[in-house]
This record gives sequence, structure tokens and C-alpha cells, in this order.
Amino acid sequence: MNEPVLSLPLSEVRRLLGAGSGDGALLYLYLRSGADPAAAAEALRWPAHRVDGAMASLRQLGLLEDPRQRPIVRDQPPVYTEADVLRATERGNSFSLLVGEAQRRLGRVLSTEELKILLSLHDYLGLPTEVIGILITYCIQRSRARGLVRAPSLRTIEKEAYYWADQGIDTLEDAAFYMQTQLQKQTIIARVQQRLQLGDRRLTRAEEQYIRQWLDWGFGDDVIAMAYEKTCLNTGAMKWPYCNSILKSWHEKGLHTVQEVEGGDQRSQQAVYQNNNRRPPAGSAGQGPLGSLEQDALRRLLNQ
Repeated sequence: MNEPVLSLPLSEVRRLLGAGSGDGALLYLYLRSGADPAAAAEALRWPAHRVDGAMASLRQLGLLEDPRQRPIVRDQPPVYTEADVLRATERGNSFSLLVGEAQRRLGRVLSTEELKILLSLHDYLGLPTEVIGILITYCIQRSRARGLVRAPSLRTIEKEAYYWADQGIDTLEDAAFYMQTQLQKQTIIARVQQRLQLGDRRLTRAEEQYIRQWLDWGFGDDVIAMAYEKTCLNTGAMKWPYCNSILKSWHEKGLHTVQEVEGGDQRSQQAVYQNNNRRPPAGSAGQGPLGSLEQDALRRLLNQ
């Protein structure tokens, strides 16, 4: 009797493992089995809020489409005035509480212009008060992780808020999961920075984008360190495009762990020696001519 088999792409498995969300992984297996999403709470014996949290995890990982309509962000937001701020404050306690919470977290009294920005997040983008609170906390934590002493400006928070609105991060569960995963990634970025011998200096935007891309591809800091060593050996210094080409080549070949990369390198070296009608001497793995992976990286770099 043949049992049906459920198979998952390795890239999806890596994303689930990297997120560290057990509920998200279990719910994903449930959904991929063809079960009814509406019956998930009953089938898994979870309360509704637990299912919502797991759904949010999968949406943030790109493993589940968001059926909700995304907020429509117009090109030109309304121009708020001081009178608008006063009316919002007098209309109810929701905006007043938001102002108080924002000032407490940022450690300063907000100016009129800053209050206008805060009002636009609440009134124009339609982000709930509790989501804006998490947004502010996230921006503060991100600034600290980058070595910045001063709290972020409202303009910085506004820019992040537009991103959240475009991504549909408008519930408490979505916001909390996004903040958790991004701050975890920031910790890993700091670890990668040490592996790359960059010290404690602030990364440039381009450098951080490179590292984030490598992490999104599913590489750990140990494999990134291997690519860094190969880059320095082959070019004499840390060349970001070259290092990126090596990692991209590994990613395209499905090599994401130290064992997979070392195995792929050994096979490449064997192919080089065989093409030259030579047998590799004992213990020579990883030495001699550039393997096909490094050759691919070099070609990519030269073609940029």
C-alpha cells in the first residue's frame, strides 16, 4: 500500500527553521497536506489567536499569501495642520494615548511637526495604535543595534511605517512577528560582521544589504566566513561583489552548509584534475587551481 508523500522544497524548510516558529512550521505542514485552513484551530486544537499568530509567521516568511486587501497608499498624503492635531486629540483618547506612548518611548516631547507625522500614521495609513507602538519600539531597537545613541527621528519612523503599510503589517501579530524576526536577523548580522573582520564599526547600507541577502539565501555565518576566506585568498582583500558572487554560485547550486560546500569544492577539484588528465594527490582537496565555483564567481565579477 503506497502512502501519499508530502515533500517540501529545501528553501522552504530553511525558511521555517530559520524563523524558529514551531507553530508556523506545524501550521504549514497542515496547510500543505491539503487540509481546510478554516478548520485549522479545531484540527490542531489551538485557540484562534494562536492560529492567527502562526498565519502571521507564514505570511512574513512569504509562505502564505495574504488574502486581505493591502492598504492603498496614495502618492500624495494630506497635509495636516496644527488644527488637525488638536481635533484628533480632542476627538477621543486613542490619539492622545498614542502621543503619550510615543513621547515616553522616544524620551522627548514631540514637536508640532512630529505630531503631524504621527497623526498621518494613524489617520492616513490606518495603522492601529498598538501597531504604531510596536513600530516605534522596533525603530528604536534597530537604531541601537546599529550603534546609534540617539533615538530615531519621526521621519525615519514614518519611512518604516510606509513599508509596513505596503507589506500589510497592520495587526498586532504581524507587527510582533516582523519585529522579532528582523531583530534576530540584526543579531546575526552583527555576528557575520565579526566573521568578516569588520570590527564594531557601522556597516554601510550596501554592506548590510549584501549580508541580508546572504542570510535570505539561507547561509549561516560559518559559510559566509568560508566565502570571505576564499575572497581574500583569491583577490588579496575583501571584495564584496566577489564574495557575493561566490555565495550566489553556491546558492544556485544548492550548497548552503559547510559540508555541502566542501563536498561541492572537492567534486570541482576532481573535475579540474580529470580534465587535465591528472589525478589529484592525496590530501590536496581545496588546493591547486580554482574550482568551478570560484571560476564562476570570477566570471561574474569580471562581467559586472
